[in-house]
Amino acid sequence: MSTANLLRLVLLAAIWGGSFLFMRIAAPVLGPAVLIEYRLVFAALFLATIGFFMRKPLQVREHWKHYLILGFFNSALPFLLFAYAAKTLSASVLSVLNATAPIWGAVIGAVWQRQMVSARVMLGLVLGTAGVALLVGFDHVSSREGAGIAIAAALFAAFNYGIASTYAKSAKSVEPFANAHGSMWAAALLVTPSLAVFPQTGEASMGIMAAALALGVLCSGVAYLLYYRLIRDVGPTSALTVTFLNPLFGILWGTLFLHEIVGWYTVLGAAIVITGTALVTGYKPKLPWASKAETA
Repeated sequence: MSTANLLRLVLLAAIWGGSFLFMRIAAPVLGPAVLIEYRLVFAALFLATIGFFMRKPLQVREHWKHYLILGFFNSALPFLLFAYAAKTLSASVLSVLNATAPIWGAVIGAVWQRQMVSARVMLGLVLGTAGVALLVGFDHVSSREGAGIAIAAALFAAFNYGIASTYAKSAKSVEPFANAHGSMWAAALLVTPSLAVFPQTGEASMGIMAAALALGVLCSGVAYLLYYRLIRDVGPTSALTVTFLNPLFGILWGTLFLHEIVGWYTVLGAAIVITGTALVTGYKPKLPWASKAETA
């Protein structure tokens, strides 16, 4: 991996890790539905602008069903669930729970293909479960009112990412940028009815709206552009590394800006979840000096 792509990878992890910071700031004021509607519309408008200048058509008539399915499982529902959980849970806990998405994806893929789960995947699943149990069992946020429902919502959000990844592998091939752009508009449409269920709960300040804007433009629009650039340059396996880096930045931003307490259970729980994810996905990091030796 080149230095430029390594920097893109770290930047992407920092951005996606920051999404939990912004949700934690804005969700208690705007409510989950209003915040996510802002996020999706801001992201869609940003990608529409980029698509206009890059001359990348959406081909809505041909792919509208695909955009709706992908938008629902990859954006609308998980974004809403994470925003709901952000009213109670810390950014650190949210980022670690999000890291279970590849584990769910592997399990759903095995069930989808009617294949037995391997011993490695089973060990990864057990470790992931143990890491989550350790984190939420010792973290003080688990004692807050409604924490149980919030934790379940965050895990179900990660589960939906697993559904989305499984669907995307079997779905009709669509150009990556169109996938991101089209699914944002579809998700914005799908989230609209929830505005009646989860109305805005407070008065939005400039800071709250700035968080919503950053969540849409930076954490969705710019992040997708970086992600698909990495997939193009280094392949999906190497781009998957961002999954392991996200919790590190989620914990870092939560500590720096929200003064969240990071205990030994946070670090150990995150490490166990990441290890479980690596086992489930079969990810094996390639060391720079090893690749040089192979080409020598």
